[in-house]
Amino acid sequence: MYKFERYHSKIQVDMSWCCFPSRKRNDPYPPQELGVFSSPKNIKLFSYEELRSATDNFHRGNKIGRGGFGTVYKGILNSGREVAVKVLSAESRQGVKEFLTEIDVITNVRHQNLVELLGCCVQANNRILVYEFLANSSLDRALLGSNSDPSKLDWSIRSAICLGTARGLAFLHEELEPPIVHRDIKASNILLDRDYIPKIGDFGLAKLFPDNVTHISTRVAGTTGYLAPEYALHGQLTKKADIYSFGVLVLEIVSGKSSSKSLWSESGKLLLELAWQLYEEGNLKRLVDTALKEYPEEQVIRYIKVALFCIQAAAGRRPSMLQVIDMLSKPIRLNEKELTPPGYIDDYVNVGKESKATTSSNLPFKDSCSADTTAAFTSNPVTFTEMAPR
Repeated sequence: MYKFERYHSKIQVDMSWCCFPSRKRNDPYPPQELGVFSSPKNIKLFSYEELRSATDNFHRGNKIGRGGFGTVYKGILNSGREVAVKVLSAESRQGVKEFLTEIDVITNVRHQNLVELLGCCVQANNRILVYEFLANSSLDRALLGSNSDPSKLDWSIRSAICLGTARGLAFLHEELEPPIVHRDIKASNILLDRDYIPKIGDFGLAKLFPDNVTHISTRVAGTTGYLAPEYALHGQLTKKADIYSFGVLVLEIVSGKSSSKSLWSESGKLLLELAWQLYEEGNLKRLVDTALKEYPEEQVIRYIKVALFCIQAAAGRRPSMLQVIDMLSKPIRLNEKELTPPGYIDDYVNVGKESKATTSSNLPFKDSCSADTTAAFTSNPVTFTEMAPR
């Protein structure tokens, strides 16, 4: 069990070398905002000059990604180590909070399926995070990008990505104290090393989950298409929100299609909606990516059914990540009598109108979430697997 000391005194990071200038009116980063972290150990501090040199003055040719709060560059340190350098946008005050959260949550946490945070730079008004560099970029680029070649991702790679991501989430949920809820599990936050081993990244929205609580009420943050309905509608967060997002991710990995697009092939259905329709029709094979020429049909169908367990409308009906790992890794019989239609949120964008999240018109989760919101967070006696006959 890895533990964060809940009652340790906060550690002051030595920033005397940073040479903060007197704060100007338009400086979004007051030094006092960045001088204290609650991580048990000091994080490694890089100088701005070191990172500028590593990225060839943040040359656009080294740009490898861009998020909501900054740009990511590939860099090579003086030691020869390749790194990913995330530069926070100077205009983003919200990004400062995410910057601090990422440092606070993931510093000193190590797992083979989590991206390693190597250090940061907090010099003058520069806010930069430094991560290990992963050669195959993100899952969305490898699988869903416009220049992607899904045929390179055979089933052995895809199944390993599913299992590795599940193990990383299980580590966050079950092996840390307090547990961590990621809140933004999606294809672009699953990074792949040169052997396609998956690593969960971007902990800017993560939450440390207190002991002895059923859920946290918080502002909704995340990505359309991956949000659990009870979280999107009521801002009530549990580990099961991550499990929902993971289920969506598995469907994307199997199908090679994005969940965030409102139309899926000629049917005009959301990916989750189509998956359930095909399940009811007994035709789940149709969901499988046509780029997969050869695959073990029974195992792939089992992965889809596990994903359907993960995206159940009521949070209490979803398995834990440890149960998910068992269901994915072992040829066990799933208790499909417990499966009910998935819950999801439609996102309609009308010309001249604001985007609005609404509940799907034909799903029962509205009752479980609106009539009694606590019901979704109780431990229902759901059995996910059955004993196979001897």
